[in-house]
Amino acid sequence: MATKKAAGQAKGEAKIHKVMEEHKEGKLKSGSGKKVTSRKQAVAIALSEARAAGAKVPRKKAS
Repeated sequence: MATKKAAGQAKGEAKIHKVMEEHKEGKLKSGSGKKVTSRKQAVAIALSEARAAGAKVPRKKAS
């Protein structure tokens, strides 16, 4: 049975997908303008941009 996604969740997934595609193509740049080569850094940028766009993305849990 298919479920409906919340608007914030769908927006977040779309933004994250877009940023990760940029990383895969080698077009993703950090704030300083340098090319991002680390997958972890790309994920951090994707989550940050999704949050800025208003998506409901969980915060990183404290260790």
